[in-house]
Amino acid sequence: MITIELQQMVFYEHHGIYEEERRVMNSFEVNLSVSYMENNPVFERIADTISYVNLFKIVQEKMKEPVYLLEKICQGIILNIKHQYPTVSEIRISIYKLQAPIEHFVGKVGVTMHRSF
Repeated sequence: MITIELQQMVFYEHHGIYEEERRVMNSFEVNLSVSYMENNPVFERIADTISYVNLFKIVQEKMKEPVYLLEKICQGIILNIKHQYPTVSEIRISIYKLQAPIEHFVGKVGVTMHRSF
């Protein structure tokens, strides 16, 4: 099994349940792991693996679509990856809001979604 990972991707977008969050950009960190069983252990061409460039584009496009809940973004990214790469057996994605609108809170908040196929 091989796992392709994209870690600590940072996006500035308009997600959140509060109107202020959707008006003002917030920063988000995304971590993604995509696993699959390799068919060809030679690994000489990009076709022998999953392109992390394509994975980044999938995440980037979904992050641009404003939503109320981070869970919806996770779900959309997982569905798009599975559609583009049917051989994927496992996807784990975490999205963190780096400046959460919680009084006196220092840190980041987020969700992790994990799917096995």
